[in-house]
Amino acid sequence: MARILMIAPENALLEALRSSPLLKGHSIDVASGEAAALRRLRRQAFDVLVSAPDTDLDEDGAILDEVRAIRPGVRIVLLAPHATPAELIDALRKRVFACFSAPFDGSEIADMVARAAEADEWKNGIEVVSATPEWIHVLVNCRLLSAERLVNFFTELRSDVPEAPLDNMMFAFREVLMNAMEHGGGFDPDQVVEVTAVRTARTMVFYLRDPGPGFDFSALAHAAVTRPDEPLAVAETRQAGGLRPGGFGLLITRQVVDEMIHSERGNEVLLIKHLA
Repeated sequence: MARILMIAPENALLEALRSSPLLKGHSIDVASGEAAALRRLRRQAFDVLVSAPDTDLDEDGAILDEVRAIRPGVRIVLLAPHATPAELIDALRKRVFACFSAPFDGSEIADMVARAAEADEWKNGIEVVSATPEWIHVLVNCRLLSAERLVNFFTELRSDVPEAPLDNMMFAFREVLMNAMEHGGGFDPDQVVEVTAVRTARTMVFYLRDPGPGFDFSALAHAAVTRPDEPLAVAETRQAGGLRPGGFGLLITRQVVDEMIHSERGNEVLLIKHLA
């Protein structure tokens, strides 16, 4: 059982976490403010700390060092009424587990808190190589947890983009990232995927490079992207090869982004979404 401490949560959010089946069996306590939370942390160990939803990220960042001096292993989920790209980059550099800005979705936060409660060896999952609000370059290790955390940060980082194109682009990014981790890195946590995210005045761009040898599209009979009009044949090919059901992720990705370009080897991909 993990112990979760929430600082001055909104009633609706507290109820969402306490009623979430993902957090069943975990203990959720409440502190009235940051000072009270620090006192609780000194007296008792907690696995996850969720910040107050009405404090800015820079305010929360001011107590990060103190929290970690008391409880080095605590996973921190930051909530904020709004978040600037600079604040989010700083949180990612400081190895915050996840960030969310208002309006809050209780189910999304419960899902990430559940991941934090069960996480181990997560701190080095994402390394910021260089970052500005418009250009961020990271190395992410080939673990599902690292992928989900990176998708969370990039979604918040681009919260200025309208919901529909943002949702489409983040679906495409997650699908390509998971493919890179699975097929390029073999879900080996010692392997990393190189990711660059760029925001221009009119586009969102993602570049990914996986550590694998690449692939030949003509040899992907198990992927719907090469046989878009033969879904049953794709399913049969995957079943015969002992692969999990699916194979349609890249096909959907091609439909929701404006451009998807692979390198000659196939271990690099560029996703482009036009916003104007």
